[in-house]
Amino acid sequence: MTVTTPALDPRMTALLVMDYQQAILASLPESESLLSRVAGAIAGMRAHGATVAHVRVGFTEADWAAIPPANKAFSFVGRQRLMHHADPATAVDPRLAPEPGDITVRKTRYGAFSTTDLDRRLRDRGISTLVVAGITTSGVVLSTVTDAADRDYRLYVLSDGVADPDPHVHQALMTGVFPRLAHVIDTARLRSLLHDGHRAESEPAG
Repeated sequence: MTVTTPALDPRMTALLVMDYQQAILASLPESESLLSRVAGAIAGMRAHGATVAHVRVGFTEADWAAIPPANKAFSFVGRQRLMHHADPATAVDPRLAPEPGDITVRKTRYGAFSTTDLDRRLRDRGISTLVVAGITTSGVVLSTVTDAADRDYRLYVLSDGVADPDPHVHQALMTGVFPRLAHVIDTARLRSLLHDGHRAESEPAG
């Protein structure tokens, strides 16, 4: 059975650019082409009037102190005082820098929603569709896609806009998990869907 991927209405769509921070990019063996593709996706979304939302992880002293020992992943971050929010290494890569009108949020856990007001800010703009780009696939992308599906967003995952240091985990998620929750597309297909949605918006009703 052929599944048709719905066109995107830019007015109701946001691109989530998640954890594209220099400290996290350093975990990938090759990030230049990834950055170039995501920069192109951002430009395309802006050109069609869609929303761009930047999500980054960063901690204050109070955030570190609030992490309980039971949190296996983040208690280490707290003990080692990693990813301070003011450290230049936690800034969004300058090639993807936020612009006026973008949404920006800072988080202190894996997902984009649980420790931020991102959901409210998206809903305030009438956003019901999310296009997801981020690193890592097994971290912020997995957590955000699962949470966003529970929040009833229509979801698209950019297959060439997400990456993980473990290629086997990345592949398992992209082929076995995300297709159950989202439309998995690449950046070229994103351009096509944006164009189709913009054209449909511009055409007069029959």
